[in-house]
Amino acid sequence: MASIHTEREDKFDVDPDFVLPDADELIPAGGSATESEVSLVSTYFDTADLDLLQRGITVRRRRGDADTGWHAKVPADKARTEIRLPLGSGEDATVPGELAELLIGATLGKPLSPVATLTSLRRLHVLSDRKGRVVAELADDTVTVDLSGADGHGWREVEVELGPEGAESDLKQVGKKLKAAGARVGAHPSKFHRAVRSSAEPVHTGTVGVVADYLNQQAQAIFAGDVYLRRGMDPIHSTRVAIRRYRSTLRVFAELFDDDRALFLETELSWYAGLLGEVRDRQVQRARFAESLGELPDHLVLGPVAARIENDLLAEQLRFRAVVTAELDGERYLALLTELAQWTRGLPLAKSAHKLDDDDLDVLARKAGKKASKRVAAATVAGDDEALHRARKAGKRARYAAELVEPIVGKKESKARIARYKNVQEILGEHQDAVVAAATLLELGRKAGVTPGENGFTFGLLYAQELAAAAASRAEITESGI
Repeated sequence: MASIHTEREDKFDVDPDFVLPDADELIPAGGSATESEVSLVSTYFDTADLDLLQRGITVRRRRGDADTGWHAKVPADKARTEIRLPLGSGEDATVPGELAELLIGATLGKPLSPVATLTSLRRLHVLSDRKGRVVAELADDTVTVDLSGADGHGWREVEVELGPEGAESDLKQVGKKLKAAGARVGAHPSKFHRAVRSSAEPVHTGTVGVVADYLNQQAQAIFAGDVYLRRGMDPIHSTRVAIRRYRSTLRVFAELFDDDRALFLETELSWYAGLLGEVRDRQVQRARFAESLGELPDHLVLGPVAARIENDLLAEQLRFRAVVTAELDGERYLALLTELAQWTRGLPLAKSAHKLDDDDLDVLARKAGKKASKRVAAATVAGDDEALHRARKAGKRARYAAELVEPIVGKKESKARIARYKNVQEILGEHQDAVVAAATLLELGRKAGVTPGENGFTFGLLYAQELAAAAASRAEITESGI
């Protein structure tokens, strides 16, 4: 049975003669450091087309330390989730079936085989606080590569992994000391990526490369979500956000892409997002109603209100989750992943795409912002729920466009734009949640009102609260002057 481990680490490139700072500079005040040395042999597996490399996923068979076994590392925002399996009793020449099945979406069903073997002489420094609790582990690795079809090469790098009692500030502090000593922020997300760097070079550069990098980040999150779903985990929110960012880019920067291919991908991503949305909506409503119900005085809770909410919405959530699970093995979903993979390998560009420069890209991003402002203004005048919902979606597109052009306009300018449209998104998001919640409560109250032993009174109270919340959001967006 596979086990799960969350890994948060920072990587640094260093020269062969790099000198680590003294341990006293790296440990917390009053803390301590222990040192050890081990030789690690890691064989990395991928498809012939290096599909996992494109997804930011690595699969390796490792021998040499306490982590001996099979490891699949899958992106998880700033961290990575490591799925582990023990080695078998044989030669372990093939990836275990349980692991291969979890990766079937990321590999598009292609077989996995050995690609490279890396041997690392690791000098491990365990950094503990004054109570002996591990806050970080610093690994100083000298790596040698055995790559099929290419001359062997090697390098030295330093990894700092967050310990069980560590915080982001600990990583930041150690990283600051390393950079002061001459270390550089790692240019590669993994050793495997660096080992096969000629195969990992970006297809697009320049202005188009900015868009391609952003889309590839979202594709990685979508493929990672596929792995988590097959593992029985819950990546639905993060997957939907990645899909929204991808679809937004297709629309805001439509001038770059082949029309037919972009329309197909946008349509299929919308379909998949809809499936996930049915699950996510129930998750959000269950939490929202539980909080609202908990704030009511006991004498206003008449009948088994909590049970009605939980039973009905959980049953619907599980039913829609089963639909998602079934679709993971369906032809339409596989076609979506296949198309997404093709975009990762090279965007289907319009003939005029390469004529666009950085300024053109920023113009399109600003245009998305102006459109959002106009929609918000029109919707607040009309006070129409559907118009406000469309304005919210326009605000999201403006926010994601601002994220995309950060390498062009700079972090400060991008951050200001993101903050503006994030505010729109949050206010109108609360409005939309309240509108949808009110409709759900109305239906639940109707059922309770005609069921023996139940009462619709409390549902009516909650319904009125949601209407008031929606009205408050409409007033807030109007007063904001966005």
